[in-house]
Amino acid sequence: MNGTTLAIIGIAMLAALCIAAIGFLFVGGKSESQKRVARVARSGGARLPIMEGDVDNSEKRRKQMQETLKGLEEKQQEKKKRISLTTRIERAGLDITTRTFFILSAITGLVAMGAMILSGFSLPIAALGGFAAAFGLPRWILSYLIKRRQKAFVEEFANAIDVIVRGVKSGLPVNDCLRLISTEAAEPVRTEFQGIVEGQKVGVTLEQSLARIYERMPLAEVNFFQIVLSIQQKTGGNLSEALGNLSKVLRERKKMRGKIQAMSQEAKASAGIIGILPPGVMAMIYVTTPDYMGVLFSTTAGNMIIVGGLMWMGIGVLIMKKMIDFKF
Repeated sequence: MNGTTLAIIGIAMLAALCIAAIGFLFVGGKSESQKRVARVARSGGARLPIMEGDVDNSEKRRKQMQETLKGLEEKQQEKKKRISLTTRIERAGLDITTRTFFILSAITGLVAMGAMILSGFSLPIAALGGFAAAFGLPRWILSYLIKRRQKAFVEEFANAIDVIVRGVKSGLPVNDCLRLISTEAAEPVRTEFQGIVEGQKVGVTLEQSLARIYERMPLAEVNFFQIVLSIQQKTGGNLSEALGNLSKVLRERKKMRGKIQAMSQEAKASAGIIGILPPGVMAMIYVTTPDYMGVLFSTTAGNMIIVGGLMWMGIGVLIMKKMIDFKF
């Protein structure tokens, strides 16, 4: 076998190892909270001691809790399913089709491949780099847009709930409060609530509209809001008080998120420094002694070393990101 064949085999093995490591990093079993929710849902909820005069109310609460936990279990199972590209594009707030996305991905791969060929890389290495750019870069950008949009939604969502609370207290129906949010709230809350208002015009129920929002915004805050409105529609009650408590919970979660981010900045800074050291040192050596580093770019073995180093560096960065990514 010649050097090119060995290079291709080595790169394929490194790619397989990277894929296995990333899969092991991100794919896991059920968390303990999910297992507890599933057990409680299957058992029908924990039964509390019931007084003789409160038999009907206790039975109603038990059924509500059972339905709520069953819904949570179903949503957790839906999260594990493969998310379609169309849904991801909707979550990012982009007004493009999947065909346009694939065309842009192909253009990105061709540009990356051409840039690597012009930089002196061999054709197999350039083809591999172009494939990685076409498959990974657009999806990374899509994930970034989804997270940014979800963050903006969470920042404004508590204010939208306060609008509903004040409207209900002043005597407005819930539909009018939702219509007010769909015209006055900031993006992306305004767009999501516009979907609710437009759906009600054509006969879509509020529960179905909220489920659609949760599909586009799979956030705990939206799930809480959906549960509160669903229970209130089925059993009645003081909606303004329930939503007021929910608004307080969301604001407290926002404060806790800010505290966690502030306390984790040191670890994030350390991870950033550790991650930037190897490419930084390589760049400085290349500037000072380019002949010493030129072997990596001009030989097949050097190209393999570069690709392998980038892959292992990527795995290290993902592991460090996983270590400092706090879930609450």
